[in-house]
Amino acid sequence: MTREVLIRVTGLHEQPGQDSDNLEMITTGDYFQKNGKHYIIYDEMMEGIEGSVRNTVKISPQEMDIRKQGAIGAHMIFAPSQKSQTRYATPMGEMLVELSTNEITLDEQEDSLKVCVNYSLDINYQHISNCNITMDICSREKAQLQLTQ
Repeated sequence: MTREVLIRVTGLHEQPGQDSDNLEMITTGDYFQKNGKHYIIYDEMMEGIEGSVRNTVKISPQEMDIRKQGAIGAHMIFAPSQKSQTRYATPMGEMLVELSTNEITLDEQEDSLKVCVNYSLDINYQHISNCNITMDICSREKAQLQLTQ
């Protein structure tokens, strides 16, 4: 895969007793591989928050590690059958976030990478939602990513 990539991130939050919350975005980023792990770096603008967030994603078959720096600060680790906690810092305040990962699937191709994570999200010790996040990463010149919504 080339260093310059397109990234599609899709997410689903299923909240008990409420409608599901879907999100989707496509952005550009940088990709490299080191010590058998995939690294993706991209900037994200978040609605209602001034400034950008730099995301550094490290992916292996066993886990996905996301570091957010800038307007939002967090270090989230997704590993099957494990719980991880992080302080999710926003301009409005800080929250304690707990992630319980159920499953990670990774599909590696020559010019693309797809990772899907199924997890449970708790904020300040209260269950908020069951979630799915999918990241499609493709070499920019061969990418055929489109928004699905």
